[in-house]
Amino acid sequence: MYPLDIQSSLQRAFEENFASRDEIGASVSVWQNGKEIVTLSKGWSEREKIRPWGEQTLSPVYSVSKVPAATTFLLALRESGFSSNNLVRKVWPKLPVGDLTFAKLLSHQAGLPGLREPVSVTEREQVISLLESTEPFWVPETRHGYHARTIGFILDELCLRLHQRRLGELWRLWIGDPLEIDFWIGLPKEKFPQVATLYPGRYIVRKEERDFYAAMQTEGSVARKAFGSLQGCQSASEMNRSEAWTGGYPAFGGVGSARGLAKFYQAVLGKTEKEVIPQELRNELATRILQGRDETMCLETSFGPGTMFDPLDGKGEKIRALFGPNVEAFGHPGAGGSHAFCDPTIGLSFAYTMNQMELGLFPGERGLSLVRSVYE
Repeated sequence: MYPLDIQSSLQRAFEENFASRDEIGASVSVWQNGKEIVTLSKGWSEREKIRPWGEQTLSPVYSVSKVPAATTFLLALRESGFSSNNLVRKVWPKLPVGDLTFAKLLSHQAGLPGLREPVSVTEREQVISLLESTEPFWVPETRHGYHARTIGFILDELCLRLHQRRLGELWRLWIGDPLEIDFWIGLPKEKFPQVATLYPGRYIVRKEERDFYAAMQTEGSVARKAFGSLQGCQSASEMNRSEAWTGGYPAFGGVGSARGLAKFYQAVLGKTEKEVIPQELRNELATRILQGRDETMCLETSFGPGTMFDPLDGKGEKIRALFGPNVEAFGHPGAGGSHAFCDPTIGLSFAYTMNQMELGLFPGERGLSLVRSVYE
């Protein structure tokens, strides 16, 4: 039986982040089997100590947005009579992905992780046009590579074609509003005062990430195109602008609280009072589709339909442990350290949000120490 009283170990790790790891403001929330076990909040929304950081404090969470976005998109398909096994071209004929299915699109197999020429993320119509005219970086579905930014524009456009509404609107309609979840992909103006200020941090270059950073320095590389061809809403200063919060960018533009994200993952597990995600889709989200060397991140990754898993070695052991010790756990981290996931084996969900960024491909010690403390 999983111990429900984890507050003391989590509290120690949380306090240690403020004592010795430069935390400014942060929240961590853990839920299990439909119940909120603990939510801790401390610190300040800005270095000047003007607004205390509380449970309702919101922060931009970058790629943590991807699982709420993918879940919304799977619902959009279902509501339109499609499934993830249908072909993308049935909805978007001009997207150059051949006979790619929606499931393979969501697991980063489209070959469109970036564009061949730079464009601002604010120029939505131009982004869509360039996606239609971009030669894929590999033959779709023969390889995979993290679509860090393009995947959001692709899913958003597909939602418009299916429902004449943007993905962020559908998120609130189907999941966010029914469950009163503090997370938005397109933040309303009245929520602006709750948003914390982000601060850039130093880069953490782990041994396994060296190939990625070398690729980022190489002109024309997949990594550089994936993270650089769609420009804007990248740095802390850019994400501190209201235009980034309201832009409705499904891959990187979500703004929310740790409690809201942890509650969302309870819905992914089917543990909320209202069932907003059908069992069939919950099973899909929890299914690994692939594992292998990632053309963008230049290391081993494993994905489901918009969900990320820890990759496994030949013995079934984890190569890295972003999502705790259990191999069935899945979720998605975000740039700077924000993190959220669920563990189906014990009905648990976890989310961590903060404003002092710690830069690297994956969460740093502040977030991972909290994850470990939950399982102690």
